[in-house]
Amino acid sequence: MELDLSTQELLDWFLGAPVRILVILVIALIVQRIASRAIVRTLGKIAEADFIPGERTQGNRQRERARTAATVLSSSSKALIGLIAGAMILGELGVDLGPLVASAGVVGFAVGLGAQTIVRDIFSGIIMLIEDQYGVGDRVDVLEVKGRVESVGLRITTVRDRAGTLWYLRNGEILKVGNLSQKRRG
Repeated sequence: MELDLSTQELLDWFLGAPVRILVILVIALIVQRIASRAIVRTLGKIAEADFIPGERTQGNRQRERARTAATVLSSSSKALIGLIAGAMILGELGVDLGPLVASAGVVGFAVGLGAQTIVRDIFSGIIMLIEDQYGVGDRVDVLEVKGRVESVGLRITTVRDRAGTLWYLRNGEILKVGNLSQKRRG
């Protein structure tokens, strides 16, 4: 059976770029799933490890910190894998990536200047988690709010006061924290 030239070109094109794009997407999904599982398993083992001999009083806090770190690393890996797969797909479609990369640098700089508070909040959240300043369930005195910590994220910490109000506190704005749960008992 002989195909005319336009049908043959269409078939050649379809078996070229679309198939390669599909392969890129499938590989990206597989790599993303493997990375997420590896991150969750590794940080799950860290959460259950007994780094401090003696009583396990900090087990819940250690698990919460590991869960938060796993979420952050998993999201970061998804974004990185998606960015790489997107660039590869654009390359398959014949898009010249040079000007796109150059303009992305300029846009990234502009967004970076505009997103300074978000970046500050996230860095403060990372440092707060690393230093274990407070965790879920701790009674804290932060800014003008006294209450119990309900959730700790990289950007926001939520605290419920005695009146039942839930306060959303940006980590970058928290300059001073009193952790009433870590008082020295004499």
